[in-house]
Amino acid sequence: MEQQRRQEARRSPKKAPKMAQKAPKIIDHGLRRESGRLKMDFAALKSGGFIKQTQENLFTVRLRCPGGMVKSQQLRKAAELAEKYGRGVIHNSFRQSIEIPYVHYQHFDAINAELAEIGWSVASCGPRVRVPTACAGCDYNPNGLMDTQAMCREVDKRYFGTESGHHKFKHSFSGCTIDCSRTREMDLGFQGMVEPELVEELCNACGLCVIGCEEKALTMVNDLPVRDMSKCIYCGDCIKICPIDAMVAKRKGWLARVGGKHGKHPLFAYEVAQFVSDEECFPLIEKTVEWYQTKAQGKERIGTAIGRIGLTKYLDEVVKPLGLEVIEKSEGRGKFYAGGNMYT
Repeated sequence: MEQQRRQEARRSPKKAPKMAQKAPKIIDHGLRRESGRLKMDFAALKSGGFIKQTQENLFTVRLRCPGGMVKSQQLRKAAELAEKYGRGVIHNSFRQSIEIPYVHYQHFDAINAELAEIGWSVASCGPRVRVPTACAGCDYNPNGLMDTQAMCREVDKRYFGTESGHHKFKHSFSGCTIDCSRTREMDLGFQGMVEPELVEELCNACGLCVIGCEEKALTMVNDLPVRDMSKCIYCGDCIKICPIDAMVAKRKGWLARVGGKHGKHPLFAYEVAQFVSDEECFPLIEKTVEWYQTKAQGKERIGTAIGRIGLTKYLDEVVKPLGLEVIEKSEGRGKFYAGGNMYT
């Protein structure tokens, strides 16, 4: 009877699904077979910084380099490990990490032990907070407005490896509006900004600040530069160009962006708060990660979650309760525009 029932079930037409099926998961069956043969969980290894390569038994080892800042001792150790356990080559990843390819899995313990001797470790991958990236900031870059490297080290210390429950979560810090660290493409990015202020009694009406403002935010009125705040992006160029220091910094801080990503379907982040202090960054990061952990579905990134739920919901539940200077309206974000092909 059971065999007859199975035969009838195979002959019977399948009912159409009531709702659209999810896209099938892309599986590399070659890696799956190798994972079974070695009795190793490649996904778990990748989360720990050991990334399976195409070649049998070989992995790429990603090292932890917050802000892309690496000591000479670490560089020497990376070269030594590449010579000893790899093929004598090193790859610099797009997120400023050093990677040692062509490492046999039998050498994982030895590499971890040698890294620990100098206080170094592998980086994380998978659905967790990644190593943050940063430009040089104000440490030695004349364009830097904020200390990106100090923030990057502290964020890495506090949040590195925190599980998101869904997908990767990336931070970056850019010291100025040039945005070398691409904060628009991060799950949560911070860009340095400065609000200029005119000391009127020092101004000699030379007009250099007006000429130098690429945003056309300054005009001369009664021999004084007057600022249109709807155009000013707080870059500080007018401060740098003033020959007599009549234009000064009133305040500095971070422009916070959330919801960016690159990849197959890139998203540009939303500007959500301005003039965020160093100390205010930490609760914003914590609340944002918590919000992502509870609101996201499946493997969606936070930008996708915001697109589904709405930016207003994120602002109301995360940014506003922290008492930050919220950028609530699209007009406030519009001046930080990006051009090019926007697929419209």
